[in-house]
Amino acid sequence: MNADATAPNVVLVHGGFVDGSGWQGVYDLLTRDGYHVAVVQNPTLSLQGDAAATRLIIDAQDGPVVLVGHSYGGAVLTEAGTDQNVAALVYIAAFAPDKGESVNTLIADPPPGAPVPPILPPTDGFLFLDREKFHASFAGDLPAEQAAFMADSQVPWGVDALAGAITEPAWRSKPSWYLVATEDRMIPRQRSASCPGGPAPPWSRRPAATPSMCRNRPPWPRSSNRPPPRSPRGTSHGGSLRHR
Repeated sequence: MNADATAPNVVLVHGGFVDGSGWQGVYDLLTRDGYHVAVVQNPTLSLQGDAAATRLIIDAQDGPVVLVGHSYGGAVLTEAGTDQNVAALVYIAAFAPDKGESVNTLIADPPPGAPVPPILPPTDGFLFLDREKFHASFAGDLPAEQAAFMADSQVPWGVDALAGAITEPAWRSKPSWYLVATEDRMIPRQRSASCPGGPAPPWSRRPAATPSMCRNRPPWPRSSNRPPPRSPRGTSHGGSLRHR
C-alpha cells in the first residue's frame, strides 16, 4: 500500500530497554513510500509519563494518526490511543492490557513452559536485561555485534512503568490490528497462539485476538530486512495484520 493524499500519519512507540532509534528500519520504509512518520522518545519511567509524551507527538501531527507500539509500547498506546486524533492502533508483539490492568498484571502468571525474560533484579527502581542473555532473548534476529551494542546501551526501564494501570483501553473503541511473534522470548504467550489462529494471548485482554504473522524470532524493529507490515492493511514477509 503506497501513500496518497489521504494516507494517515504514523506514530511509532518503542518498548522497554531501548529508545526510538530502534524504529529506524521501519521509519525508512514508510517514509520512502511517502508517509509522514514520527517516533516517540518515551522515557519509560511511568506509564502516564509515557502516554503524555506520546500524546505530545500525536497532537503535533497534521491529521489522523495510526499509532504503532512494540512490546511495552503496546501498553503506552492502549493508554494514549484514546486521543481524538488516533484513527487506528497497531500492536507489534505488544502488551494490550484492559482497564485497570498493567504490564505487571499480564506477566504475573505466565503459562507453563513460557520463556522467562532475563530481567535482572531492580537497581534503584530501574530494570535491565542480563547482558549475556540479551542477544538470544531480545534481539535474536540481529547480528551479534549489533545485539552487543544494544545490550551495552540499554535504557533503564522504571519499575513504575510496569505497574502503571490502564484507565481506558483504546482498543475497545478504536480499530486495532495485532501481530504475534510465535517464538517471542520476552513476552509470555500461549503455545496455542500460532498461525493461522488461536485464542487470545495472555498478554492481551482483547477477545479472540488472532495471531496473523508467523515469526521465528521476535520482530524487533531494528532489523530493517524484517520489518513489520507497512500499514494496518499492508502485508510483509508472508503475513498480514488482521483487524479486530
